[in-house]
Amino acid sequence: MATDLTIHIKNEPGSLAAAGEALGNAGINIEGVFAHSSPDGAVAHLLVEDEAAARNALQAAGISVGAAQPVLIVAPDDQPGVLGALCRQAADAGVNLTLTYLATDTRLVLAADDMAALRAAMAA
Repeated sequence: MATDLTIHIKNEPGSLAAAGEALGNAGINIEGVFAHSSPDGAVAHLLVEDEAAARNALQAAGISVGAAQPVLIVAPDDQPGVLGALCRQAADAGVNLTLTYLATDTRLVLAADDMAALRAAMAA
């Protein structure tokens, strides 16, 4: 079953890379990711199939793992209005969504303090 793991990392170059490497080295696929930083640190949500193995791999790499929560995965059409419609469906049922992000088989969105450097790195 797909599980969202919350990890707490430093807001510095290489922190998210270390998490990805720890899971990759353990043979664990990241099926989705959302990360947000602040001056005090960063939080990332990682979508994985095997929560226990992912938690063990991250903790072995010295990465703080917080909450784990099950999630529902849907495969909507990629077109305008779909997010609104799905969220409306939940709202009309009285459901308060607490987490949403895109997963694999779509696009990866990246942002950085230095976008020029990020663009250059991706072009290399």
